[in-house]
Amino acid sequence: MTLFRPCIDLHAGKVKQIVGGTLSDDGVGLQTNFESEQPAEYYAALYGKDGLKGGHVIQLGPNNDQAARAALAAYPFGLQVGGGINRENAASWLDAGASHVIVTSWLFDREGHFLAERLDALLAEVGKEHLVLDLSCRSQGDGWVVAMNRWQTPTDIAVNAENLRQLANSCDEFLVHAADVEGHCGGIDGRLVEFLGAHATLPVTYAGGAQAFEDLQTVQDLSGGKVDLTIGSALDLFGGKRVGYADCVGWNQGR
Repeated sequence: MTLFRPCIDLHAGKVKQIVGGTLSDDGVGLQTNFESEQPAEYYAALYGKDGLKGGHVIQLGPNNDQAARAALAAYPFGLQVGGGINRENAASWLDAGASHVIVTSWLFDREGHFLAERLDALLAEVGKEHLVLDLSCRSQGDGWVVAMNRWQTPTDIAVNAENLRQLANSCDEFLVHAADVEGHCGGIDGRLVEFLGAHATLPVTYAGGAQAFEDLQTVQDLSGGKVDLTIGSALDLFGGKRVGYADCVGWNQGR
């Protein structure tokens, strides 16, 4: 059954909702939909109180370490953490209270070529049961390609049935942000959701473009209940006016 999965997106130490495609190293052109006055641990504690599991804390760039660790301490083993994860620091994030570490960019070289030996090394370090592969992607032709470096650099890994099958041997879940629609509140990528439901053999969380509470039912229908949904900018918890957080909690409680 499709569930609502919460998120805490961190940028420069603050909880923010941004337009994903505007992220860059120099910060020029960044579009922010919402910046919270509340710290990351406020949201983590709320998710814990409401029994929401499997949410993710994503560090979008530097200077987020302290905020991420505060969130994990407020909801021990209830949240996954991503952003800057590598073999050297992955175990420390689990020790800090993360249920899983989420990894993308470290698995590629600067040109976006996949380094299978790095995935093997990370797998040996933390175990399959603690690893989430972030396959956040951009459209390319009739399909999608994984994008790294804050969704700016396309890689040589396509989001296709064969790669989903192979990568499923090395992780516990997939996280997929549709970077082209992330933060726009203009609707989910229904074709991508349907594809993930048809071909992913592991739990999948999809994020990007959700604009209405009814999107939970849409994802349920398109994926056969095999894909969960994260709602960000449209959520009233993050300044949105289209989706009520309490309704999403109620949806999960009714599953």
